[in-house]
Amino acid sequence: MEIKIILLILFFAVMAGVGIYSRRHASSVDGFVLGGRSVGPWLTAFAYGTSYFSAVVFVGYAGQFGWKYGIASTWIGIGNAVIGSLLAWVVLGRRTKVMTQHLGSKTMPDFFGQRYGSRALKIAASVIVFVFLIPYTASVYNGLSRLFEMAFHIPYSWCVVAMAAFTAVYVILGGYMATAINDFIQGIIMLAGIVAVIAAVLSGQGGFLNAISEMAQIPSDVAVTQGQPGVFTSFFGPDPLNLLGVVILTSLGTWGLPQMIGKFYAIRDEKSINTGTVISTLFAVVVSGGCYFLGGFARLFDSPEIYDGAGAVVYDSIIPHMLSALPDILIGIVIVLVLSASMSTLSSLVLTSSSTMTLDLIKDNIVRGMSEKKQIITMQVLIVFFLVVSVVIALDPPTFIAQLMGISWGALAGAFLAPFLYGLYWKGVTRAGVWAGFFTGVGLTVANMFLGFIESPINAGAAAMAAGLVVVPVVSLLTPKPDREKVDGIFSCYEEKVTISRKRSLQE
Repeated sequence: MEIKIILLILFFAVMAGVGIYSRRHASSVDGFVLGGRSVGPWLTAFAYGTSYFSAVVFVGYAGQFGWKYGIASTWIGIGNAVIGSLLAWVVLGRRTKVMTQHLGSKTMPDFFGQRYGSRALKIAASVIVFVFLIPYTASVYNGLSRLFEMAFHIPYSWCVVAMAAFTAVYVILGGYMATAINDFIQGIIMLAGIVAVIAAVLSGQGGFLNAISEMAQIPSDVAVTQGQPGVFTSFFGPDPLNLLGVVILTSLGTWGLPQMIGKFYAIRDEKSINTGTVISTLFAVVVSGGCYFLGGFARLFDSPEIYDGAGAVVYDSIIPHMLSALPDILIGIVIVLVLSASMSTLSSLVLTSSSTMTLDLIKDNIVRGMSEKKQIITMQVLIVFFLVVSVVIALDPPTFIAQLMGISWGALAGAFLAPFLYGLYWKGVTRAGVWAGFFTGVGLTVANMFLGFIESPINAGAAAMAAGLVVVPVVSLLTPKPDREKVDGIFSCYEEKVTISRKRSLQE
């Protein structure tokens, strides 16, 4: 117990110290929200990766999808690395940095307002962010309760309040730069922790080959492959179609999430994009691939502890049960790992929510003539507000708390992915096309939440993204074209001539 407590105290002390150190970077709105647009590759890559993977992935999703799909759940981690990290950086990174800096936009709703010349779009996007980031923020705490009960035997409420309080301290003090530095530290903890935990868990099962051999003997309980042994070690698992839906939502979804895209706004230079692409991808391979690979062995830990009174599997209890037999030092590392994953995502979400509310909704719409100091104070107050709301929801969660992350991802990515992606590359996107994208993403996700015509909210989110990618160009082609001169002016940023050093180019 002493080891676990010492590790926790050190962890929280470092987080608070970074907040104090980063205060000088948070004196302006640009510095508070984007770190002055001068964040290097390592900090940006780790900020992207740690915002991507929270405790929901490690405790909830890894156990849930590992139980359902076996070793094939590792494909989710591979998809996260290739689509959610590598391709996201290659396709979006450079263009996002160039166009958002040219437009002077600091948030995703601000981008929609500037890119499409519509204040209404900006306000609508900020409302969508506000509504759907709150349940997402609350879901970040999900899974911590069982882990802390297993390790400390202390009330879950203490953990939630302490985590929110320390997050508030360093985000309010240092803004984006504090979150980026802490994300880097937390990312290192996550990398080391995942490798250590996988090695320890597999060692406890007699090694990798023995664990695979035992998994191969387990018969399937999935309707399509009922009773067949070996499906949980097969290439695509017992249910490839639903597995594909998970891969699409958790991988392609990052392309439309404001807290993820915002990392590209803050990149410093060309080298940072190239280096950050590699670092971010490798981080996702280890962390996400490792989480889902570990979860793939969930069936080996089938015991009464993971079932509720009605005999149903409690997915959030699987990973804590897997870890319960580990040595104290490793359990301490896991606690810090999960806290790192949660706090990094939490800080990114509350900073995104507060900046969006302040810059896109309150400024010039509700309060006119806000000075930089007032904008920063408003964002700091809203950070506290969002954290308090998320704590209230997490302490008394609705029955569908486990599905909140999937619903939030589906609505946000479904609404924003297509308008943002096409807006960076295609001059023909119209305001009507963007509105259609917003309505499709939010409408499909919310309608499914109440009507349930798609059984899984994850598959509903994937469907919302796919529908948006079709709806936006179709509506844009059928509606009046945007002002050609204005659009050409926006896209002129890509044609601007720059001078670079010989080490970056051999061109004469």
